[in-house]
Amino acid sequence: MKHSEFADYLCEQLSPIGPVSAKRMFGGYGLFLDGLMFGLIASDILYLKTDSQTKPQFDEQELQPFRYSKGEKEVALSYSQAPDEAIEDMALLCQWANEAYGAALRSANNKKKHKK
Repeated sequence: MKHSEFADYLCEQLSPIGPVSAKRMFGGYGLFLDGLMFGLIASDILYLKTDSQTKPQFDEQELQPFRYSKGEKEVALSYSQAPDEAIEDMALLCQWANEAYGAALRSANNKKKHKK
């Protein structure tokens, strides 16, 4: 499946949670709902936004965070791999995506509080 086909597939599968769109970025795609990025696609792997409330669910299933190299360092972002079974199960995918969107909302609200 081409990268864009996977992004289109995910947007279609996630349509029950709202108008999800994919935007090309960093050699992959960001998944957005209401202007907030809650997922990213890199090398045909879906990663979902995490925070202190949702990270334990990902850790419990040993789902790895998204990492990239920056110089000699490896940087982990607050996005973790979605469970494989969720990719094929629309209801399960939407459940995980809703949790990721909640994490994105909390993160955005925290940033707004810190700017004041």
